[in-house]
Amino acid sequence: MSIELKTKYGTVDISNEVIATIAGGAAVDCYGIVGMASKNQLKDGLTEILRRENFTRGVIVRQEGDRIHIDMYIIVSYGTKISEVAHNVQTKVKYTLDQTVGLSVDTVNIFIQGVRVTNP
Repeated sequence: MSIELKTKYGTVDISNEVIATIAGGAAVDCYGIVGMASKNQLKDGLTEILRRENFTRGVIVRQEGDRIHIDMYIIVSYGTKISEVAHNVQTKVKYTLDQTVGLSVDTVNIFIQGVRVTNP
């Protein structure tokens, strides 16, 4: 599935995988984020940190009419304030998608899949 943007010069189709990769890259740049997690791994009790090429497994892009919603599954660093980290991720993802793709995102839903202790 893809998202279609109409401009005065024509239309641009952007695949959901591209949007997920951009959103995942913006999220892991935020302070307090250890990495992205797959949405399906919580059932096993194990969460694996996804590499950059697999961000699409941890980000879901949904389009309902002209509204775009993003669900992100992340792993946060131990000792950080989870609500603040989640708010920073939401803000950064919305800003990054607006600046790079020109896409206005309605909601960014954050699902914390785990907490990891990072080495100093």
